[in-house]
Amino acid sequence: MGNMKVNDNSNDNWIGIEEAAQYMGVTKETIRNWIKKTDIPAHKIGKLWKFQKSELEAWIKSGKSAIN
Repeated sequence: MGNMKVNDNSNDNWIGIEEAAQYMGVTKETIRNWIKKTDIPAHKIGKLWKFQKSELEAWIKSGKSAIN
């Protein structure tokens, strides 16, 4: 067993586009545009885009999300 918590809400959970959009307060379309036009830290896993909250936070704080 050890210290593994199933849902520990750490900032490194992998989330999908829908959750990333909710987390950042934007639409899924905005996220898709950012994937195409910016260096948003998106990772393609199979056919799905996945994000880590900590990377998204760092990216937002860097000011790079200001590109529309």
